[in-house]
Amino acid sequence: MDLLMILQLIIVLLALYVGSRYGSLALGAISGIGLAILVLGFGMKPGSPPTDVIYIIIAAVTCAGIMQASGGMDWLIQLAEKLLRKNPGAITFLAPLCTFFLTVFVGTGHVVYTLMPIICDIALKKGIRPERPCAVASIASQVGITCSPIAAAVIAFVSISNANGFSISIPDVLMISIPSCLCGLTAAAFASYRRGLDLDKDPKFQERLKDPEQYEYIYGSSATTLDKKIPQSAKNAVFIFIGALVVITIFAVFQNALPSYETLRAVKGTNDLYIDENLTMTANQLVQAKVHVTGITEWFDKPLQMNVVIQMIMISAAALMIIFAKASPKKAVAGSVWQSGMVAVVAIYGIAWLADTYFSNYMTQMQSSLEGIVSQYPWSIAIVFFVVSVLINSQGAVVVAMLPLAYSLGIEGPVLLGVLPSVYGYFFIPNYPSDIATVNFDRSGTTVIGKYLLNHSFMMPGMVSVIVSTIVATILTRIIY
Repeated sequence: MDLLMILQLIIVLLALYVGSRYGSLALGAISGIGLAILVLGFGMKPGSPPTDVIYIIIAAVTCAGIMQASGGMDWLIQLAEKLLRKNPGAITFLAPLCTFFLTVFVGTGHVVYTLMPIICDIALKKGIRPERPCAVASIASQVGITCSPIAAAVIAFVSISNANGFSISIPDVLMISIPSCLCGLTAAAFASYRRGLDLDKDPKFQERLKDPEQYEYIYGSSATTLDKKIPQSAKNAVFIFIGALVVITIFAVFQNALPSYETLRAVKGTNDLYIDENLTMTANQLVQAKVHVTGITEWFDKPLQMNVVIQMIMISAAALMIIFAKASPKKAVAGSVWQSGMVAVVAIYGIAWLADTYFSNYMTQMQSSLEGIVSQYPWSIAIVFFVVSVLINSQGAVVVAMLPLAYSLGIEGPVLLGVLPSVYGYFFIPNYPSDIATVNFDRSGTTVIGKYLLNHSFMMPGMVSVIVSTIVATILTRIIY
């Protein structure tokens, strides 16, 4: 690795770091500054943004956002609250399951903010230290992203893997990620079950209760959604959403039944120049212009791709919700699901383009320097995924930016599927919105960000969950593949 390569890598990492500090749209926008410096300042050849993945995310987020606007999300949260209040003693185990499956269902962890105060309230009323269920529930809300059929991380993994010769569908990924992540969360819940002092033995908590104002703040209110009336139209939206997921799953399982259409492809070198009195084109340009020249291009049947199927079904489901479930498009745009999804699109757009530009220009050097390590310890790519996730706070962006590099290094698809849970590392530095919100929702003050930043409530359940999930996923892929 020469000095110029190191300098340009520092620019990439600096752009990611600064973007993550500002958060939100800044993550993708500041990546654009890094991209501009590499291309315009150093003359590097620009890479390609992951447009197929971005289109799918837009369609999925639009569908989930419309469901939220219809009130369907309120119904799901109400069902989760009913389950938790019926079993308050098991809150440390049930709370993460509820936040996990909410994320699995809608593809984003930002839907749990309404549920988190309820989790804290139930724990307090039962005399359970709120840190125990709250911290692991916050972790679970993000773990669910690699288990959601409409999440960016899963969609990107499938799209990039198929493009690199590892034929896999969304159900194939979920068959590994869901059981492995549930194992990781169960281990994290067990590790949290007796974590910290019980409230009646915690001197700091008992001291706070001596203040009447603090006592009223902690015990004087009760968070609930059970008093909210859910209209039938909201439930219909949820049924439409579930129906869309079922249809996508069916098409994914029976991809061979999808229609095909005739198209052109190059059969000679793409950079060769073909010249006659009417034609000056490369083979690729001939294909793009739909010009068929014998021996240079040929017609073939191309099956309909799943990324197109997912987009069509998600957009159609959103339209059905608007028509039959009284969902307001204006409310959808203002909702947390749609807004967080669009932020993810911008982040993936900027980060992936920046990363692809850097890695594509230095692919030969990276292959030669990392080939030995990767061939001997292919699982070590999990550490890279985790570290990058700590920097950029987006599992989808980690997959889009790093998975093509992993394939180019010769790591096999089943190995990468096994380490997929390791793309969640942004709990390590507790600056993610769901973690910060959880600290604020815990009225007892037991869920904390420590004095030394890394000694926070989310570190232990996060590390346990990711390590166990990755180990179990690796074992499952070895058994199946």
